[in-house]
Amino acid sequence: MVDNGFLIGALIYVIACLALVLFQQKQLGKLRNKVDALALLLKESDNQRDGFKRELHELRSGTIGVGKRVLELEKKLAQQNARIDEAREQDPQARLYSRAMKMVSLGAGIDELVAECELPRAEAELLLRLHGNR
Repeated sequence: MVDNGFLIGALIYVIACLALVLFQQKQLGKLRNKVDALALLLKESDNQRDGFKRELHELRSGTIGVGKRVLELEKKLAQQNARIDEAREQDPQARLYSRAMKMVSLGAGIDELVAECELPRAEAELLLRLHGNR
């Protein structure tokens, strides 16, 4: 017959193998749960990244639009400044007053304004009071 020690050893071996298989299945279940959780996190990260890409694209588009608008406004401002300068050049009276204001800013007195710009004394005094103490 078969030896009882051999049977007991085989039974212990089978029980140990079953315990090991059960332990491995439990560990495999835990790993599957972790893999599922990581897959979910990865999917959420991808969705968030796609959302950030859309927002970045919208910001870029908005910035480009604002940049174009600023360039248009700068161009219009330059045109307006050119028109103002042209109008000043065409009006001799305005040139006299511009020159008189520059002289006042440089510290000219009433007599100098009257002599250089051919302004009436009252206008020279007014310009001096308005633009003098800057």
